[in-house]
Amino acid sequence: MKVVKAAGALGAFVHGVNVAAAIESDELFGAIRAALLEHQVLFFRDQPITPLEQRAFALRFGPIEPHPAYDVVAGTTDVQILESTPAKPSKIEMWHTDMTFRSAPPMLTMLHGKVIPPYGGDTLFASMTAAYDALSAPLRELLDGLTATHDFAHGFQESLAEPGGRERLAPALAANPPVRHPVIRTHPETRRKAIYVNSLFTTRIDALKRAESDALLALLFEHLTNDEFTVRLNWAPDTLVMWDNRSTQHKPVNDFFPQHRKMYRITVAGDAPC
Repeated sequence: MKVVKAAGALGAFVHGVNVAAAIESDELFGAIRAALLEHQVLFFRDQPITPLEQRAFALRFGPIEPHPAYDVVAGTTDVQILESTPAKPSKIEMWHTDMTFRSAPPMLTMLHGKVIPPYGGDTLFASMTAAYDALSAPLRELLDGLTATHDFAHGFQESLAEPGGRERLAPALAANPPVRHPVIRTHPETRRKAIYVNSLFTTRIDALKRAESDALLALLFEHLTNDEFTVRLNWAPDTLVMWDNRSTQHKPVNDFFPQHRKMYRITVAGDAPC
């Protein structure tokens, strides 16, 4: 196994590994997990695994967290299908951390590319620990004591606006009322602090007046996407990507329409941010 950094703040390519082997090998799994904690997002090329193998590999990290808004692979309840077609193009285009509308958002996301367009469709990742470290000391002190509201309805407002969308997502809306998380969370394993607000799901900073909240969130959303905190992945078929959802954000680049793209996603359950 060889790990090669992809950018300064986060990201690494892992070579010489078939991730299916890590389902049974404790040594290989331990090396992958350690690399994930160090680099926050890992890229594996040429991984022709099945959805069930992907699921078995994900289960080594912990229980799988289903998503309320996506279809799943036949025969499973939790291997999500992320598909964009000319008739139904992908809609999410904002920087975000996955599923922060949950009281205990997932700790890990794993995405496997099956149908990949010949051009376009890159994904950007950003390190929220690097973004936190780059803040001035007075601003870190202010943010450390604040909480913010995260809302499923805010993140899926376009889907809710579709004909029949609110009815289709009614169970998800009922099961996911707005929740509060610290604006700055501490990673439970590395103990590093990270910015924990995102433009897709975070609606306001709770203790502030609306104008103050809007201004501070705008500052943070601009800050956390500085180039120095990011890495960019160009997809290829059978690329597997996993990222630490506790310390990163990501953004799909939707510049491949109307081409077809299909990916399988799994999210591994996490803990309540603190």
